Amino acid sequence: MASLRGMQQPELAKKLFKIIKSENHAIGAYESASRERISIASQLSDWGEATGDDSVSDVSDKIGVLLSEMGEQEDLFAQNLEDYRSVLKQIRNTESSVQPSRDQKSKITDEIQRLKYKEPQSTKLVQLEQELVRAEAQNLVAEAQTRQKLKEAYDIHSAAVIERAEKQILLARHMRRLIQLLDDTPVVPGDVRPPFEHSAQARQILNDAEDDLREWQPSVDPVPSSATEMGTNLMPSSSTTAGESTVDPSVAGGDDVPAQLESPEKRDVSGSTMVQETPSEYQRP
Repeated sequence: MASLRGMQQPELAKKLFKIIKSENHAIGAYESASRERISIASQLSDWGEATGDDSVSDVSDKIGVLLSEMGEQEDLFAQNLEDYRSVLKQIRNTESSVQPSRDQKSKITDEIQRLKYKEPQSTKLVQLEQELVRAEAQNLVAEAQTRQKLKEAYDIHSAAVIERAEKQILLARHMRRLIQLLDDTPVVPGDVRPPFEHSAQARQILNDAEDDLREWQPSVDPVPSSATEMGTNLMPSSSTTAGESTVDPSVAGGDDVPAQLESPEKRDVSGSTMVQETPSEYQRP
């Protein structure tokens, strides 16, 4: 059904329809990656416990906690991409609605040229030129809306990418701190490996990671917009001044506070602790 809708749309809207559909597949891939990452985190914790090695069990369990949180970030990223995709739909709808006006403008222009060549004194020229002005005004409104929404869409997209990257880096750095706690010094036959003495330090690393996620703030610069200067008739508005984009950098989820980090085997790995997971069977329009 969605493919049929795409075929019936004007050419420009049809191209956007394909982009929106492709983004839907990409978002689904990030959601799938989130579920897989959370599942792998639980499996790693189970494996570490089964080794019977206290050091391996403790470290792998806490690495699993960080991996699970990375999976949650993938799901949050997917939701932010859905917000960006929604703005693309608005651009598509604008393109669809303005196409008749574009076609009309082209027809009027051709008719004016024909009359000027064959009947330069025709009184119909004045009427056609007035219709042309109206059609051009409609096209200019659509063009302004498209530019504004394009900036808004990729403001959301880029802010989401930056947030995901910064949080993943943050979690990975704490993971490297955990890895350093594991002693891999070879033990000769007859010797006994000393007990793991870094349990408290490992727990503190998780606390540090939790605190860093909670304190994370967007670091992107706002995307400026002059759209607020323009009235509905495309004339500069005296009551408004140039402002910034209505898209706050925190739209990419920066205000979300992560749930307390906990062991993968104790958390519900089928869902997200930060955002609601989108069921795999859900199909976006």
